[in-house]
Amino acid sequence: MDEHPMIISITDVETRIFLIRGKKVMLDADLAELYGVETSNLNKAVKRNLDRFPVDFMFQLTKEEADSLRFQIGMSKASGRGGRRFLPNAFTEQGVAMLSSVLKSKRAAQVNITIMRAFVKLREMIASHKDLARRLDVLEKKYDQQFKIVFDAIRELMAPPTKPRRKIGFGGKDGQASSV
Repeated sequence: MDEHPMIISITDVETRIFLIRGKKVMLDADLAELYGVETSNLNKAVKRNLDRFPVDFMFQLTKEEADSLRFQIGMSKASGRGGRRFLPNAFTEQGVAMLSSVLKSKRAAQVNITIMRAFVKLREMIASHKDLARRLDVLEKKYDQQFKIVFDAIRELMAPPTKPRRKIGFGGKDGQASSV
């Protein structure tokens, strides 16, 4: 990979964050590209320091997960020329933070700061969406009763008035039809 510093935007990082197994993760190939190292070198550094990467920091994708991502983002095939021979590793936010200590370069530290900012921004967006959804629920419950009253009134106005029916026959004392 090239040695020149590269400006990385938070948006560029956000597009590389995926939701896998209910966790926001980044793939080893994307991280290697951002850090300016080969994917194999990144994975070798991780293997040398496996004790720093418990399963809640990093996990290897299953074949099914890798196939699913391959169709979604166009990853190279696992077999054939130039493709990956191993299943990708996925790093959670904590795993990404640990990577910068394993790679120990100035670029790794700078890239890590940008990645952490992207994760924080994503968390804030999710929190604001949850807050908005909660507020909508409150408004819906508050106005449901009021709208019910309005809709009931509209239905009454739309329904034709019921006219009293004329009774057929001779009227008796109690207003009921009687027979002769």
